[in-house]
Amino acid sequence: MLLFSVLDCASYKTDSGRKLIWSDEFNGKGLPDSSKWNYDVGGGGFGNEEAQYYTKDRPENARIENGNLVIEARKEAWDKNKYTSARLLTKGKFSFQYGTIEVRAKLPKGRGTWPAIWMMSENMKKWPDDGELDIMEHVGFNPGYIHASVHTKKYNHIKGTQKTDTLIVNDASERYHVYKADWTPEKIEVYIDDKKFFTYENEEKTNEAWPFNRPYYIILNLAIGGFWGGKEGIDDSIFPQKYYIDYVRVYQNK
Repeated sequence: MLLFSVLDCASYKTDSGRKLIWSDEFNGKGLPDSSKWNYDVGGGGFGNEEAQYYTKDRPENARIENGNLVIEARKEAWDKNKYTSARLLTKGKFSFQYGTIEVRAKLPKGRGTWPAIWMMSENMKKWPDDGELDIMEHVGFNPGYIHASVHTKKYNHIKGTQKTDTLIVNDASERYHVYKADWTPEKIEVYIDDKKFFTYENEEKTNEAWPFNRPYYIILNLAIGGFWGGKEGIDDSIFPQKYYIDYVRVYQNK
């Protein structure tokens, strides 16, 4: 685990020499751009015992506002669930193989919240065999602890073998930070505001350990509860909670 002191995001500099191949700056207003984003819809926990119902095309849960994508979790009954939220994904609209993804975001807070920035295989047939890359996960009962992980057939949390690390960002729910992953055929490196804290290398050269040789799509979501996010319960007094995403940018590797 690395301890990350507060860093002014204004000091974060992007490399102007990189080629931007996809982005959403979340300008304008209304619903998210349907040419770029799909939704996962439903309740039932999504395999993680989560408590929310993910809605579609509902501005109360996902909207463009003041230059941000706002994903809002609300305490409200919806189809046998006690909460609503949203999960947006680029599956079927954009995927990429190798490159750099940057997401500038301010996280929700409070016990029971579980926001994430992550990626999965465009042609996912079986989890975790086809891989998962978690660029940012934050569980509200442990504020400021930002986690990055990979899940593969050989290394995953079901077996207790997942590859993961943590960086403490004390103001993650008060200020915007840039969450970044650099992905090459040799390794995946994850950063917060240019501070690298997680590396996963392609050492074994097998599909069981490295399924990251195929196109992946992007997922942004705010879960409530679940086997991890709800480990210490859900504080109903915190709602509504908002997850602000300023932009998502994907660059081609040099």
